[in-house]
Amino acid sequence: MRDNLFRERILTIVSLIAQYAMEDRDLLSDSEIVEELLAVGFAEEEIDAAFGWVETLTLQPSAQPSLSDDGSPRRVYSRLEMRQLSCECRGFLGRMREMGIIDDLIQEEIIDKAMQADEPLTLQEMKMITALTIFARSHDLWRREVDCIMEDDWSRLYN
Repeated sequence: MRDNLFRERILTIVSLIAQYAMEDRDLLSDSEIVEELLAVGFAEEEIDAAFGWVETLTLQPSAQPSLSDDGSPRRVYSRLEMRQLSCECRGFLGRMREMGIIDDLIQEEIIDKAMQADEPLTLQEMKMITALTIFARSHDLWRREVDCIMEDDWSRLYN
């Protein structure tokens, strides 16, 4: 359990580092990023592990093209969104996006609706919000996809 928490915190730090790198403001130096991370409560060990992981990934040559090489943008979630939407929920939305079932606009609409909930969502609740959002947009066009989502029958989407 503790190991999972450590990994989650490292992934959070990696996400923050990526956000710092993508922001339009002046780029922060590594030491400035470390200072900010320490100030918000991350441990040096976690920060070192995150920077090591980022360095390993950036220096490692890619053996084959990845799915992210398709040119489509990837969404970066805010801290608040990450607290409200579990890893499973975010992964589900990513899968829906990669499969072409939802586009950026629908994904944002789903996230906006999910953020209105009082408590963090379960995967089933995220599926329901997604299905209702897709259905509201064009219920006849997406009827088969909505059925597949609700029944967890992903094989029918590929055929």
